[in-house]
Amino acid sequence: MKKTNIKAKKDALPDNVDELKQLILTAQSLAEKQRDHIRRLEEIVKLFKANKFGKSSEKSAAQTELFDEAEIDACDSDLNWAAEAIEPEEAEPTAPSPTTVKAGRKPIPKNFPRIIVEHDLTDEEKRCSCGCEKQHIGDEVSEQLDIVPAVIQVLQHRRKKYACKNCEGQLQTANLPPQPIPKSNASPGLLAYIATAKYQDALPLYRIENILSRLNIHLPRNTQANWMIKSSELLQPLYNLLNDRLLESGYVHMDETPVQVLKEPGKKAESKSYMWVRKTGDPNKKESIVLFDYASSRKADVVKTLLPDFQGYLQTDDYAGYNHLDDIKGVHHIGCFAHARRKFVEAQKVAPSKKGATSKADMAVSLIKKLYAIEKKIKDLSPEKRLAIRQSEAIPQLEKLKGWLDKSLVTTLPKGKTGMALSYLAKNWKKLTVYVEDERLNIDNNAVENAIRPFAIGRKNWMFSNSQKGAKASAMLYSIIETAKSNNLNPHAYLQLLFTKMPQVKSIEEYEQLLPWNAKELLAKKA
Repeated sequence: MKKTNIKAKKDALPDNVDELKQLILTAQSLAEKQRDHIRRLEEIVKLFKANKFGKSSEKSAAQTELFDEAEIDACDSDLNWAAEAIEPEEAEPTAPSPTTVKAGRKPIPKNFPRIIVEHDLTDEEKRCSCGCEKQHIGDEVSEQLDIVPAVIQVLQHRRKKYACKNCEGQLQTANLPPQPIPKSNASPGLLAYIATAKYQDALPLYRIENILSRLNIHLPRNTQANWMIKSSELLQPLYNLLNDRLLESGYVHMDETPVQVLKEPGKKAESKSYMWVRKTGDPNKKESIVLFDYASSRKADVVKTLLPDFQGYLQTDDYAGYNHLDDIKGVHHIGCFAHARRKFVEAQKVAPSKKGATSKADMAVSLIKKLYAIEKKIKDLSPEKRLAIRQSEAIPQLEKLKGWLDKSLVTTLPKGKTGMALSYLAKNWKKLTVYVEDERLNIDNNAVENAIRPFAIGRKNWMFSNSQKGAKASAMLYSIIETAKSNNLNPHAYLQLLFTKMPQVKSIEEYEQLLPWNAKELLAKKA
C-alpha cells in the first residue's frame, strides 16, 4: 500500500526541471515560515515563563554592560563609539550627601505622647556593700512603640433650644452645621477612615466591616459603599477645579488601566472597562495633580473628552487611541523611553545572551541606560542647567542610539522580540526624543504609571466595581487621595478636612482654599 502511495506521489511530480526547482523553492519558503512561526511561539512561551516565575525587575544583568567585539563586527564595524557607550562608567569619588540617611533604628517621633513607666531598685538593692544608702543620680531611658487599638467615640450633637417664658412662643433651636451626608450618622472622620482604608490601604469594604465588628460596631458594607458614593459627589466641585488647573498646566502625563464593572448597560459582567489617569508633569510648579476618570471603553473619544482644547505637551505610551493628537496644532505628543526599553528587556528574557557575548537587546538596554544616567545626574539641578546638559550630553547619545538603530533594523528579523523592539523604537523615535527640547519634560511616562500603582494593588483585593456609580466614586476618591499624596499631605487628614469644610462652602474662593497646596496651612493649624 505504501509503495503504491509513493509511486502515485512520484507520478504527480512534474518532469520539467524548472517546475521541480520552483516546487523546491516553494517548499523551502514554507519551511522557513514555519520555523519563524515556531521561533515566535517559543519566544512567547519563554516570555510567559520569565514574567510568571522570573524576576520582575528591568535592571540588566552585569554581563550585559560588556560589549562583545564579534557583535561590533557583525552589526556595524564603523561604530567604534559603541564600545565606549556600554563600558562600565568610572567611579568618581563623591562627597557623602548631607541628606544621607544613617542605617539603623530611627527615633520615634517626638509628637507622640509619652507614658512614663518607672522601674526602681528594691530597698535591699539600694543599700551599698559599704553600708551606706545609694543616691539617685539619673535615669537610663529607652523607648518602645506602643499601639492602642482604634478609639471609637460618638459625636453627640446637642442643639440648644430656646423659648420665651412670657408668651410661651417663639421656640428656636440652634442649627446643626451642614454635614457631609445629611441625616446620616457618619462623621467626617469616619468617612475619611473608610475612604483611606479602601482607596489608600487597599482594604475591601467587607474587611473594614469585619475590623469594625471586632470593636462591636455594626457597619454593613452596602452602607459603606453608599457613603463612598455620596462622599464622592460632595467632592465634585473640588475635582472640577483640579481638572481646570491640570488642563492649564501645559504638560500632562496620561495612561489607562482596566477595571471590571459588573452592572454596566449593554455590556457583559466580565467585559473590560477602563480607569484613565492624568497627572501634571512640570516639576517647576508647586501644584501636583493626579486625576482618575472611569470610562466604559478605551476609545479615542475618551481622550478627546478628557483633554478638551488642551494645548501643550502630552506624554503617553504608544496606544493608538492617542494618535489623533499628532494632528492637533499646539499639542506636542511625547513618547515613553521606559516602554521602549521594556521591549528590549522582554527580548533579553526570551533570548538571553551567552556568557561573554552581547546581543542586540543587550546593546539597546545599555545605550538607553546611558540616557537614564544623564537624567539621574540632572534631576536636582536648576531648569537652565538641566536643559544645557541635555543639549550637550543627551542629544549626542541619542544620535549614537539612532545610528545603531538604523543599522540594526536591516540585519534583524522583524517578527522576533528583538525585531519588534527595534521597530517600536524606530516607529516612535520622534516622540521619544521630544523630551530634550524642554527642561520640564521627562524621559518616560513613569510618573503616571506610579500613580496608577495604588489602584492596581487595590484592584487585586476588591477585584471589581459593582456599578458605574461605584466606579465613578472610586475614580473621584482615588483622585483626591493621590493628589494629596503628591502634595505631601496625609490623605486621611486631608479627607477629614474636606468632609468637614466642603458642606459649608458657598463660593469658588472658599473651594480654592481647600485645594491641596492651599490646605497645608489649615491642616498645620489643626495639628
